[in-house]
Formats: sequence, structure tokens, C-alpha cells
Amino acid sequence: MACRPCPFLLMDQHTPQPERARGLQMARSMCWHCQSEVTGEYFCDRCVKVQPVSKETDYFTCFGVPRRLLLDPQKLEAKFYELSRTFHPDFYQTKSADEQTISLSNAAVLNTAYRTLRNPIQRAEYLLALETGSVKDIRTSPPADLFEEILELQDTLEEYRASDRDSDQGHRLRATLQTEQEALERRKHEMEAQLQQLFADWDQLQDAGEATSLARVERDRILKQMRDLLSHRTYVNNIVTDLAATIA
Repeated sequence: MACRPCPFLLMDQHTPQPERARGLQMARSMCWHCQSEVTGEYFCDRCVKVQPVSKETDYFTCFGVPRRLLLDPQKLEAKFYELSRTFHPDFYQTKSADEQTISLSNAAVLNTAYRTLRNPIQRAEYLLALETGSVKDIRTSPPADLFEEILELQDTLEEYRASDRDSDQGHRLRATLQTEQEALERRKHEMEAQLQQLFADWDQLQDAGEATSLARVERDRILKQMRDLLSHRTYVNNIVTDLAATIA
């Protein structure tokens, strides 16, 4: 999905004041301005000041959706535009410096959350980090059954880079690399199909809401398989990208 322009650049100076956003969560239970209790809206009920998003608030909560992996992209986009209007700089030009800073910070969080959730792979990686408590990137590793093939492919790549690409040898090596690229792309698509099934399994498990030992075992199985597949897919995708750039 192509990147859409930031809605801040799309709105004109006469956009009407938006309603208070209810999808995002507050950074604290007390208003930063009047110290009143903030009870569910993104603005203080008493002084009507915008409240900062909590650093502990996850991206799913930002958009008011459960931790699911098969999200409706159109609904997600609609929610993004609805919430982003709330923090448009035009609405804070006459506000205090604190309110302007908070609105810009909230907008940045919202943009990052949307970029993450709209991409199925990034969404899955983010959910894994939430569920496993790991903030590190998933380390890439080759699928075990492709290890030897990938080593040979790397040798072929180096040979092609060192060859005269207009020679018979160069043409032969390029044809070999194209064949390998197509095979790896098919493998990547297979892994993505497997991930889609795991996404569905995860959502079904969460919808069931069971807290049994069997449910915990199933949860751990899904997360482990998802992590392994994401690792392998990223590794293969990096090789495909390298191949495409080399033989272009």
C-alpha cells in the first residue's frame, strides 16, 4: 500500500473544530493543567485542555482496536484521519505553547502507530514485542532447508559481480540468478500465506478469550511460529532485494 500524504498537509485553514477524540488514551489520570481527574476523553472535562498520550499506551489502544492481526485497512485509515484531525496544528495556533507541544507530540505518536499497524508484517512484529516483552528487532535467520542453497547462491552472486556481464558467462550467471530470485519470491509468498493463517489463528484464540492451560500452550505455539516465520521471511526478502538490485 503506497504511503498516503500526512493529513496535516491535506486539510485547509477552514476545517471546522473537530469533536474530542475518544480513541486515544491519556498519559495520566490527572490533567497537567488543572490537576482534575481525566476520565476517558482525550481532553480534560474541566479545563478542556488537550492531554498527552501515554508512553505506555500501545498502538492498538491508540486506534481503539483489540490486539488482532487481521485488521480492516479501510477502517484503520478512517480512524487515523478522524483522530489526526484532532491534533491538526491549525487548531492550536492560538493555544499555549504547552498545548501546541502536546498536540504535535500526539500527532507524531499517531502517525507512527498508523505506519506500524497498516503494514501486516510490522503489525505482527509489534504485537510480538507486546506479547513477549521483547523490544528488540526480530533477528533474521535463513530457513534450515534453504541454508545450503543460499550459500551457493551467495557464491554465484559474487561470481556474477566479478564477471564481464556482457560475456556468455555473465549472461549464464544472470539467468541462474533470475531463476533463483523467482524461486525465493515464491518461497516468500508461501511464508506470507503461512503467516496469514497464523494471524487468523491468533485472532480466533483471542476472540475465544479462554484462560486455560491449553489456550496458553496454543498462544505460545502461535507466537513462536510467527517469530520464526517473520525471521525467515525477512531473511529471504533481503536476499530477493539484493538479487533484484544486482541483476537489474
